Amino acid sequence: MEDIATHVLIIGGGPAGYVAAIRAGQLGLPVILVEKEQLGGTCLNIGCIPSKALIHAADAYHHALAQQSGSALGLRVGDVSLDWGKTLSWKGAIVRRLTGGVEGLLKKHKVTVLKGTAEIIDGKTVVVHGKAGTTRIRTKHLVLATGSLPMQIGALPFGGNVISSTDALALEQVPKRLAVIGAGYIGMELSTAFAKLGSQVTIIEAADRILPLWDAELTTPVRKRLTTLGVTVMTRSEARGLSADGGSLLVHQHGNSAPVVVEADKFLVAVGRRPNISGFGLESLDLAMNGAFIRIDKYCATSMLNVWAIGDVTGEPMLAHRAMAQGAMLAEHLAGHKAALDEPVIPSVCFTDPEVVSVGLLPDQAKLHGYEIVTGSFPFMANGRAMTQQDETGFVRVVARADNHLVLGIQAVGHDVSELVNGFALALEMGTVLEDVAQTIHAHPTRGEAFQEAAFTALGRNLHS
Repeated sequence: MEDIATHVLIIGGGPAGYVAAIRAGQLGLPVILVEKEQLGGTCLNIGCIPSKALIHAADAYHHALAQQSGSALGLRVGDVSLDWGKTLSWKGAIVRRLTGGVEGLLKKHKVTVLKGTAEIIDGKTVVVHGKAGTTRIRTKHLVLATGSLPMQIGALPFGGNVISSTDALALEQVPKRLAVIGAGYIGMELSTAFAKLGSQVTIIEAADRILPLWDAELTTPVRKRLTTLGVTVMTRSEARGLSADGGSLLVHQHGNSAPVVVEADKFLVAVGRRPNISGFGLESLDLAMNGAFIRIDKYCATSMLNVWAIGDVTGEPMLAHRAMAQGAMLAEHLAGHKAALDEPVIPSVCFTDPEVVSVGLLPDQAKLHGYEIVTGSFPFMANGRAMTQQDETGFVRVVARADNHLVLGIQAVGHDVSELVNGFALALEMGTVLEDVAQTIHAHPTRGEAFQEAAFTALGRNLHS
């Protein structure tokens, strides 16, 4: 067994781990990164990136089909077909390009990457079992960045026709009928994409509406769009198990005594993700937990000295950009810099059709925090850029304190609003007030003007509504 030593040892090469490794390398710290599968983790390989590629392909196909009968633009196309194998190859090429880039950056900043399965011996010692042999690593700082896994439900264990989001992104063909259990952001994104690709989609959700973490005003346009796509949505419903032949699902609807039978070729379970905390010796550490997650402070420190945790394993929100921010901050902290994540502004995005984004507090959340608020919304149907893009669905909404106009939250639903959310996050991070937004000159014609108009509305100074 080979024995080596390092200053920082990171287990997990996803967005949290690889960013921490790169930044630590930039700061001159000796770093070893252990990854048992592919660099880039879930996000780059089987999550964020491939799903957005699939969503784009589905949008392109759906738009092409819509032009067959002509359009207001004067466009008309002939026969439209989809080469699914080529779509998957294109998606795979994007993944390889990005993961290759991560590998190159780690090498550039002198990070040692070990491929293999980590086994934690104690807070200072890890053994890595790889194809080339076994390596014992002694470290001053141990960083846990092991990510998360798709969550299963007892009635529908993965296997056969019951698939996870990972499986859904690698299907050899588009299913004719797809049942999706769970209407959170993963289930909704994939439901929308496969509906546009031609699947007959049925969504089963236990809550009383889709995307239950966001308010109904934001999610109603998404629900309406699902209807136009022919998607069946069953809320207040619970999956109870498959038939003996595996071709149908028994669903219990609240208020109905008889179960409903949903037939499908594939059953996608998308009820969330769970922290990856088993299979690498975590139990050998005496860590305080926050439910199933590892408890951390604003420095990402655990309850053990010089043992740190970053990314999905530390809890909600389980988002790649939060994980990256934690990784970069931790590296700077370990290098002696003044760095911490204390109530950071973290944007949320759902890439449905239309897209939904949120930063800060929703109106009801602001009220629960004890604030008296004012809100302002501006619809895209009154926005020139939205008209020229033939998609006027949705709005931008701003939530602010009534007394001093400090902006508490910004939300939007509509076409490509994901491209607005970083500006929203910056506004909150900078402590902006409504007057700041209203007096900032916004370029015309852009969808971003709706942000300014929403601020005007909250101030009672409506210009275009």
